[in-house]
Amino acid sequence: MAYTEDDMLMLSGIQHFAFCPRQWALIHVEQLWSDNLLTTEGHIMHRHVDDSFYRQKMGEHICLRSVNLASRELGLYGVSDIVELYPADSSQDAITHPSYPGYWMPYPVEYKHGKPKRDDIDIVQLVAQAMCLEEQYKIHIHRGALYYGETRRRFEVEFTDELRSTVRSYAAAMHEAYK
Repeated sequence: MAYTEDDMLMLSGIQHFAFCPRQWALIHVEQLWSDNLLTTEGHIMHRHVDDSFYRQKMGEHICLRSVNLASRELGLYGVSDIVELYPADSSQDAITHPSYPGYWMPYPVEYKHGKPKRDDIDIVQLVAQAMCLEEQYKIHIHRGALYYGETRRRFEVEFTDELRSTVRSYAAAMHEAYK
């Protein structure tokens, strides 16, 4: 099923929904939100990450910030924190970029304020971002990373069929709850 533009839900909500569907409804349906110390610290951490005009080339890879994402299959839209582009030998599972010649393999990176969780609530948001990129560019992305501000470390995530299925289930449940 392909969702229409009017049916699209915020991609960032999948993390809230995975944590607690009620919390998701309060934030994303009822629009009830109040910042606290942790969310304010998270906004400060994201200040540099979210600058869509700031691109940097580091060695052989390119760092794009605030890339628009959407998936009609999932019915989700949003903005990535970072999509790193790594050189690719061929066009298979690679994209082109108007500012950088050649083929590039996307590698999404999601920034989180705290530390790694024991469950998959942060992971599903990263996988949903990858699935949006895959649909937009008709490619397959194998992995990405979560960066945690508290530990100042990255944790690589392999995008398995099981994780993709979990994302599809959460997205469908979000749309059902929204109805």
